[in-house]
Amino acid sequence: MTIAKELPACPVETTLTLISDKWKVLILRDLLCGTMRFGELKKSVGHISQKVLTTQLREMEACGLLTRTVYPEVPPRVEYSLTDLGYSLKPVLDAMWSWGSDYKAKNSL
Repeated sequence: MTIAKELPACPVETTLTLISDKWKVLILRDLLCGTMRFGELKKSVGHISQKVLTTQLREMEACGLLTRTVYPEVPPRVEYSLTDLGYSLKPVLDAMWSWGSDYKAKNSL
């Protein structure tokens, strides 16, 4: 888990430390729509291995961006949801969406 004293002094670098992986950004994007199970996330994120998805989810949980809820069922049901902290990244993702859309519009053949 990343603790405050280990975070960089620069706020931009701090943000990048927490969401620096493309998979984390895509996980955030998909969880902005609501709670999802592991299999749903794996499908929605795209070409990500189970191992990488598990690692990314654990790191995001440790940083407080999402919560993992395990239901005592057979087979076990696990759901992931954004915390308030994770949801607070929505404006950042919205800005990335807008910038990417503009870029594609200006640079498409």
